[in-house]
Amino acid sequence: MTLPSAIEIVEVGPREGFQYEGIGRPEAISLADKLRLIDALGKTGLRTIQIVSFVSPKIMPQMADAPDVLARLRPVPGIAYTGIYLNDSGLKRALAAPNLTLVPDLVLSASEAFALRNQKRDLAGDAEAARAMGAEYRAHGMAVTTGNIMAAFGCNFEGPIATELVLKRAEILAEVAIATGGALDVLNLADTMGWADPDLIVKTIAAVRKRFPATRISLHLHDTRGLAIANVMAALEQGVDRFETAIGGLGGCPFAGLTGAAGNVATEEVALLCRRLGVSTGLDLTALLNATAVAEEVVGHKLASRLASAGLPPGFFSGAA
Repeated sequence: MTLPSAIEIVEVGPREGFQYEGIGRPEAISLADKLRLIDALGKTGLRTIQIVSFVSPKIMPQMADAPDVLARLRPVPGIAYTGIYLNDSGLKRALAAPNLTLVPDLVLSASEAFALRNQKRDLAGDAEAARAMGAEYRAHGMAVTTGNIMAAFGCNFEGPIATELVLKRAEILAEVAIATGGALDVLNLADTMGWADPDLIVKTIAAVRKRFPATRISLHLHDTRGLAIANVMAALEQGVDRFETAIGGLGGCPFAGLTGAAGNVATEEVALLCRRLGVSTGLDLTALLNATAVAEEVVGHKLASRLASAGLPPGFFSGAA
């Protein structure tokens, strides 16, 4: 299949990075520094930046300032600032927040072991929670259009995940979306613990397209085992045109059972790959590297991005493309 002419990159670094970096030290990143990184990302050409998470402050105190982040945000016209909300209480907090683009989406896990650790429920309970969330969206006049499946390629606690199980979870998402008056327009598959490889990426994309031919596939790829950029390449060759990435490779999963592992695939490295391939992202590489430098200042350590360490080749055009 030919490469897409352009792709959409959704930046998740602020939300996932602030969440992960704050484990055990919720005051590690100040509100001012969070806003500083978000401002830097607003100068890169990104059109969607995920910046907050409406989860229980008791479970993740590092995300307790989500309303303050949004209240003090200086939004850039044309940029959607989004967040995540996994239950009705999170959704209600999100609805009350300023400057937030609320995306009516649903999240399921493909791994029961991970669901029990992350959401404190088995797969059946996970599905019931998604149906309840769908009812909340409908009660607020919103139709679900996006579904997310965590641990879609493998799990550190459960091992490989059967593609058929991923498809069954997607069927639940489609069912709930239809019940809200929407449809599963976008299915975001997350390699939450870094199990994917290019061959598995290709096989999974083929299976999803066969079962859901009208659904746009999106990928959220962690670089836990060093294969994230190879997986991006494999997906591009299959025509995938939407990726969730993180500036500098920020992030990681607090419930993956790993410490010190790399986070998400780096936004700037995906942008460079696409530039080399002639695939448009609309992103400015120099501005992305500036944002990566800010991210490293904010978290207080070097990030995994090799492009940030090496820099662009001399004379390489780095403007938006």
